[in-house]
Amino acid sequence: MSSRLSRPVVVLSLTAALALTGCASGAAAPVEESAAPATVTIEDNHGAIEVPVNPERVVALDNTTFQTLSDWGVTLVAAPKPLMYDLWPSLSGGDEVLDVGLHREPDLESVVAAEPDLIVGGYRFREIYDDLKQIQPATIETSPRDGEDHTSELKRQTEILGTVFGREAEAAQLTADLDAAIADARAAYDPSETAMGLIASGGKIAYAAPGDGRGVGTLFPTLGLTPALDRAAEDASHGDDISVEAIAAAQPEWLFVLDRDAMFGEDGYVPAKELVENAEALKNVPAVQKGQIVYLDGSFYLDEGIQAYTKLYRSAAEAFTS
Repeated sequence: MSSRLSRPVVVLSLTAALALTGCASGAAAPVEESAAPATVTIEDNHGAIEVPVNPERVVALDNTTFQTLSDWGVTLVAAPKPLMYDLWPSLSGGDEVLDVGLHREPDLESVVAAEPDLIVGGYRFREIYDDLKQIQPATIETSPRDGEDHTSELKRQTEILGTVFGREAEAAQLTADLDAAIADARAAYDPSETAMGLIASGGKIAYAAPGDGRGVGTLFPTLGLTPALDRAAEDASHGDDISVEAIAAAQPEWLFVLDRDAMFGEDGYVPAKELVENAEALKNVPAVQKGQIVYLDGSFYLDEGIQAYTKLYRSAAEAFTS
């Protein structure tokens, strides 16, 4: 008889022997059943979905969740490493964390190979949601939704993640910190002083429309800022073309500036501070003359999580009271 066929016989004999031993002792050996993993039903951007609690194998693609996951000690089995730089070393890890690449050409094979229990998708990776669901039905998207109040969306995302990872208390603290930063900034701001949001990239300055886009646009409805120039956005993500003369004509008392290129270090990079403060046409703008310019953290464009916004609003509060 071959070894392939003999193994079940050995196992069967051993099982029978154990059973007889149990009978001889007068007590049957208890049968241990592994408990089913705990799950929870949450409401993500697509509706109700059942997901595991404290999943062991997590793929996270949404950069707005990275700081939270890192702070909570979550380890990943796959991540978009080119999007992370050195901001979250505990998440990007070494070779044991597979690289999904950037959202323009995501490596779905890496997601499959990672065998995830949960995929945190969305934001830059929202276009491949259906593909991710086919790999793992427990795929969630929690990033702030367009057309919704941004602050409420940040808190909703944090609360969902707190439920999934058993960090409800930490999530509550993050939302409380955000509310406090906003309240302080609103209280310190003088609405008679106008503000303008700018986005620096590629050696140029773009206009960030109030209420639209990332970072600087959200400041206006959140903090009740008075726009120095109020026109609809054409490109909410990258900002709209604007001349320095048009900025000067608006005479903003405050400038909030996002530098999209700060983390990339590409050849020819010109910092936002240099673009704004060295522009001859802007030297007589009240915000420049008074030094009333708030520059977002260089990592903001790659972060955009609740902690990044809390820090931004705190910076605004400090600037308004200085």
